[in-house]
Order: sequence, then C-alpha cells, then structure tokens
Amino acid sequence: QVQLVESGGGLVQAGGSLRLSCPASGRTFSNYAMGWFRQAPGKEREFVATIAWTGYTYYADSVKGRFTISRDNAKNTVYLQMNSLKPEDTAVYSCAARLDGAVATLQKHYDDWGQGTQVTVSS
Repeated sequence: QVQLVESGGGLVQAGGSLRLSCPASGRTFSNYAMGWFRQAPGKEREFVATIAWTGYTYYADSVKGRFTISRDNAKNTVYLQMNSLKPEDTAVYSCAARLDGAVATLQKHYDDWGQGTQVTVSS
C-alpha cells in the first residue's frame, strides 16, 4: 500500500492559482504513475491529470493549458499546479497512485488514494 496525503487546497478567487502537493510513502514511488481526480458536490469524481513513471503527462480537456502535473521522485511527491482557476474547478481534489506505471484516466486503474483536499474558487 502507498500512503498519500494531499495538501495545498484552499479558497482562491477566479483567475488565481494554487499548488497542490501529495507526498507518498510506501513502495518505490518512481515506478508509479500518479493521477489527480476531483469531485464536486453532487457530481461524479472526474479525471484531472496523470503522469507516468517516464514523466509523460496527460490532461483532461477541461484543465489543459491551465493545470500542470509534475513529480519529484527524490521527495516522493506529486504536484498539481493550478493556474487561471475558474469557479467550476471547485471540488475536492484527490491524488492517486497506479502501480502499473502507465498513465490512466479511469479511477479503477489506480491502486491507492489520498484523503482529498478542498479547492474553492470564488467568482
């Protein structure tokens, strides 16, 4: 099992930025793919971004060009830089680890999940 603890959420005005972090502990982090998902109240959890063990990244169309996923293997941490935030970005953001190592957009392909951090964007 990989333990994940997200942080960095908060309240921000539209157009602002936040940087989420998700340090991991457990098995070798560098071999995992990592992902970010989000869930707004009353809505299904949706894919946001993923990064493979190679560093290859893939994004949901809704955040492409605004969000950047990155990883620092030395710190066992994955990040989500969120720029040009919109009210519709308001959600609980969760990070997830995929032992397979390849990028994935489906929740079922991830093995371990963090508890989530709240991001609220005001208009």
